[in-house]
Amino acid sequence: MSKTAVGEVRPSQLLWTYGPGALIDLPNLSVLTMGVDRWDKERCQPIQEARLLANVRRVLGAQVESLRMPPFGERDVTSPTSAEALMGVPVKAFPRWLRCVKCGLLSPYDAGLFDLKKNPYRPEQTRFVHRACRGSRGDQPARDADAVPARFLLACRAGHLDDFPWHWYVHGGRSSCQGTLRFFESGASLQTENLWVKCDHCKASKNMAQAFGQAGKENLPACRGRNPHLDRFDETCEEDPRAILLGATNGWFPATLSVLAIPQSGSPLAQLVEDGWTFFEDLTSEAEVAIAVKTLKKTAQLPGIEQHTPEDIWAAIEAHRTGGAEVTPGDLKAPEWEVLTAPNPPTDYPHFMSKKVATPAGFEHCITRVLLLERLREVNALLGFTRVEAPDETVSEDPVPRAALTRGAPTWVPATQVHGEGIFIQFDLPSLVSWAGKESVKPLDDRLRAGHRGWRIKRRLNPDDGYPGVRYVMLHTLAHLLIRELALECGYNAASIRERVYADTTEGRDQAGILIYTAAADSDGTLGGLVELGKPENLGRLLRQALERAHVCASDPLCAEHDPSKDQTLHGASCHACSFVSETSCERGNRLLDRALVVPTMEHPGAAYFDPS
Repeated sequence: MSKTAVGEVRPSQLLWTYGPGALIDLPNLSVLTMGVDRWDKERCQPIQEARLLANVRRVLGAQVESLRMPPFGERDVTSPTSAEALMGVPVKAFPRWLRCVKCGLLSPYDAGLFDLKKNPYRPEQTRFVHRACRGSRGDQPARDADAVPARFLLACRAGHLDDFPWHWYVHGGRSSCQGTLRFFESGASLQTENLWVKCDHCKASKNMAQAFGQAGKENLPACRGRNPHLDRFDETCEEDPRAILLGATNGWFPATLSVLAIPQSGSPLAQLVEDGWTFFEDLTSEAEVAIAVKTLKKTAQLPGIEQHTPEDIWAAIEAHRTGGAEVTPGDLKAPEWEVLTAPNPPTDYPHFMSKKVATPAGFEHCITRVLLLERLREVNALLGFTRVEAPDETVSEDPVPRAALTRGAPTWVPATQVHGEGIFIQFDLPSLVSWAGKESVKPLDDRLRAGHRGWRIKRRLNPDDGYPGVRYVMLHTLAHLLIRELALECGYNAASIRERVYADTTEGRDQAGILIYTAAADSDGTLGGLVELGKPENLGRLLRQALERAHVCASDPLCAEHDPSKDQTLHGASCHACSFVSETSCERGNRLLDRALVVPTMEHPGAAYFDPS
């Protein structure tokens, strides 16, 4: 595989948008990110988060040694051919089939008809060209013409991705004809009915509308089990392949785990030693500690450790060896809930600085605590990905098969860490229990549960699993309403505000809270705007504004009358006009929402938790 720089993306995008197996749509060509086993591990800086690593091992196996950031380098380099300029992740051109923009020639790029034009000084201008093209009628002077990726692909729910079977499709199955194919458009619009592929030799032709829906099942071959990011084929695949468009959002969905960095030890130094134990476990003396601290300070891999002396760090290491407990996998949110609701939450840890404030006036009956998180850190790890359909609910359930990141068992996984600030709101348990038991709430709960069952049945999943309960739906909807309101005033991009909903009622747990926080990879995540709005005088006003806006939706009465039990969806009275947020902001992909549980609506005026009457 040649080393040719073809563009650039942000490191965080390699986790959420352009990870292994994902297509990157560049200005002149399309490339696919290769598997993690092709990445240069030495250029991937490790991230220390023991709690997340333990849970990644639970899912992917004990052989996972570390979490590592994607490689990144300086934008300004002295030479486009230097090692710094070629730093990044390996990609390959995909799909293989290209189309000439002048004559419509449709052919794989390795058939010898297309050339790659490299531009080391402007990598984004690297492109394929059709040599000596004479136009669609063959009567123009021979000159190179741009070739662009074919816009159709095949994908399946098992994560496989393949080139569109152009010869099979146009000839109606296996054929000995190997004539040149042409792709052309007819009509004024670019609907699939007006897109055609034609064979120059046998004159067979077919429009692309027959590749989708029920017709697609009859005109497309079985899935070959292709994993182009791993350069291999799976032996069998029972999923039906579907035609998708190049650049479509259903081509790649990340399956991730995320945790908040929370203190679990008795002192800040003990917590730092626990978080960075991989750096300290092999040290044998105080002198080695001093050298390690200098290295950590230069690389910024364990912020805060430089504030302590080597003597104190060595003592903390010895204490951890004799009495430190190994982090065990488990519920990711339970430890966070314990810290957030502790009588005296930590205020001086490097990645967790909190401050208790008063409850907003007028909400004392339903809110018991407001905690301002002046600094927090979120760590995310990529476990795999899906295609066609997003990971349905939680990674532990594995409702949709995840495609692998590597050929074998991974020894490390890509991860990112973001710093930010947040507002934690804890709700009154007795009032929530009383509300959930109201007769007016039960019909809505039944409809949501029925929609959830139908949604899972359609996907051949256990219909009795995964429904989080009406408390979760209410808190989740309120979090969305508050995110939309905060985005108007806090100064952050709406997509950089996220949520964590704590509503677990299983195994004796009784959680009832929401955390709304910023999560940006740079200093934009800690500007202070969100914490300022969490103060009682501001939060009360924002809550009242959010609840008032939610009473009537621009899509009412259709939104208010939506019944999830009839169309097997996962949301009730909820839509883009009232409570949907950015996909990156929601932990459930805009599922399990119903504003009728939060405020009175036209269809259900008596089921709201926040009832003005």
